[in-house]
Amino acid sequence: MILFGSTLSPFVRKTNAFIQEKGLNVDLRQVRPGDTDPAFRLASPLGKIPAFNDGAFSISDSTAIITYLDAKHPEPNLIPASPEGRARAIWFEEFADTVLGPCVGKIFFNRVVMPKMMGQPGDQAAADACEADELPRYFAYLEGVLPASGFLVEDRITLADLAVASPFVNYAHANVTIDPATYPKLTKYLAAIHARASFAAMIAGEKAMLGG
Repeated sequence: MILFGSTLSPFVRKTNAFIQEKGLNVDLRQVRPGDTDPAFRLASPLGKIPAFNDGAFSISDSTAIITYLDAKHPEPNLIPASPEGRARAIWFEEFADTVLGPCVGKIFFNRVVMPKMMGQPGDQAAADACEADELPRYFAYLEGVLPASGFLVEDRITLADLAVASPFVNYAHANVTIDPATYPKLTKYLAAIHARASFAAMIAGEKAMLGG
């Protein structure tokens, strides 16, 4: 199996964490969006990451890849089977992918990608607006719904946790922290998920990549 992309992308990181939690082996090929590598473009005609290849089968998009992997390798079960659990796991993935992630992405892009990787100043006003005006309500939501178990769904690790925890790595890479006094449950939750083997090595590698 080949996973194309960089784990600096929360979508690639989520997918790779899912693969690691499944106990599967994957070849992570470092490519950027728009890369012209033929194998990558066969899997991702639009040039977006992540992309994936498993023998004769190729597909792109993190949710599509994860859906394929969970169907082909059903154990351990990271997408709950119960209607309620499955719906909640998909909801949290959607929340992370379309609400939380894009806001964190503005911060990471403007404070890390633009100055460190592209040598240009980022839009600090856009990053500041996300941090001050948008993220607090998302943090408050997660603080309010986190169970005592430390897992979002069914009191065990699921896709929900992998999806939600992934953008927060980019938040940390941008040298921004969550106030533990205001969000104690969220702070503890993220520390525990990021310490899992499925995340820890990726995070260390990303820090080295960014010179941190």
